[in-house]
Amino acid sequence: MIENPARVARYQLLDLARGLAILAMVVFHVAWDLYYFGYSSVDVTVAPGWVLFQKAILTSFLLLVGASLMLAHGESIRWRPFWRRFAILVAAALLVTAGTFWMFPEYFVFFGVLHAIALFSLGALPLLRLPAPVILAAGVGVLALSFAISDPVFSSRELGWIGFWPVSPPTSDVVPIFPWFGVVLIGAGLLRLVRGTALEARLAGFRTMQPLARGLAFIGRWSLPVYLVHQPLLIAALYGLMQLQSPALAPPVPTAAEAFVASCTRSCAATDSDAGRCERYCACALEQVDRNSLWATIDAPVRTADEQQQVDALARLCTAMAR
Repeated sequence: MIENPARVARYQLLDLARGLAILAMVVFHVAWDLYYFGYSSVDVTVAPGWVLFQKAILTSFLLLVGASLMLAHGESIRWRPFWRRFAILVAAALLVTAGTFWMFPEYFVFFGVLHAIALFSLGALPLLRLPAPVILAAGVGVLALSFAISDPVFSSRELGWIGFWPVSPPTSDVVPIFPWFGVVLIGAGLLRLVRGTALEARLAGFRTMQPLARGLAFIGRWSLPVYLVHQPLLIAALYGLMQLQSPALAPPVPTAAEAFVASCTRSCAATDSDAGRCERYCACALEQVDRNSLWATIDAPVRTADEQQQVDALARLCTAMAR
């Protein structure tokens, strides 16, 4: 395939949509940080509205990744720009891994959104020249497989990047191949579907001088730097605020998490005399219950077979992690 050296025109509408997505992500992370530091009682990893909001943000980002890939490389792969962008993504992903390992060594990000975008971009390249129905069918197939297969063996860090786990691996962020690669393919297939049509001409010709829209489009063009710097800035600001507060004004510790850890610790101590192992087990269990929205399952007086299977998988995972 011959590389086309011509610069690909940007679609302002895609930049605007990406800017909206990045701002929505900042809002979610503000809410997460407020809960983590104890300034809010709303656990965004459990509250249904917030969980749906987070999934919608990730879906929009990955749809835009697929559309942008098709726009840039759908007719011929521009290898030099692709490898330059790929190298930047990999470097940024490694930076996220190193930073989270330093801050949260038990739950560092080993395959987060930047890792996923880098791998998914590489994996989508061979499919970009296929007809739109084929690309869309491949995307739907990836989504369908993610619902059809589930095995606790994929809950480890070594295999968690693939997907198929009933309980997520120990990490603060994971974007596995199944189902999320399917979303990228659907984004690419949708843009392939409109190539050469009047709708594509309208998308390409969209221009606005409205200041707010132009500002969002500017943020969308620089979404990666915004992604990398916003969380460290938020965490530093909240941590600094905590240091300035007097003990009387210190934020309350979330009672649900406190009660869960206390109960878990008592149960663990009854069967295991190693306090350190119990502490690691209960920290892992709390993270998994939060991440997988299992509070209702944990509190249920009677569990279904599927619910019990989830709890058993969580217990096996955290027992292994606590050793």
